[in-house]
Amino acid sequence: MTERLDTGSAAPDFTLRDQDGNEVSLPDLRGRKTVLYFYPAAMTPGCTTQACDFRDSISSLEGAGYRVVGISRDEPSTLAAFRERDGLTFTLLSDPDHAVHSAYGAWGEKMNYGKVVEGVLRSTFVLDEDGTITLAQYNVKATGHVARLRKQLGIDA
Repeated sequence: MTERLDTGSAAPDFTLRDQDGNEVSLPDLRGRKTVLYFYPAAMTPGCTTQACDFRDSISSLEGAGYRVVGISRDEPSTLAAFRERDGLTFTLLSDPDHAVHSAYGAWGEKMNYGKVVEGVLRSTFVLDEDGTITLAQYNVKATGHVARLRKQLGIDA
């Protein structure tokens, strides 16, 4: 089990490729509040629900000063197809070896159909402009997560 991060922790540094194959690093995200969320796999039902909820809330999130970045183990080409298929307007990053997932504590043991397996722990982190974690949530549910997050961030629907 990877170590979990808490509010006030410095966000672990990373450099990953986005859906277009461009490198994105944590320092690139500084200067603006960021919602960084980890999800198991592009184009699966739960992950699509969650991504579309972020898409549908992007105006209010951006209006409150937040950018959204999703991270999965999918390759950039799969992320590009996901983004295109569902009209996603935020950055998706590829972490195929799950090193960044592990650094954020978003990788570990979980129950899947009654069996203990190792994999992605659906998790969300809110980072401030300096890269400090202001909110860390683990094992979130795909459905309703964005609405709950908006409420926690004080963003009106």
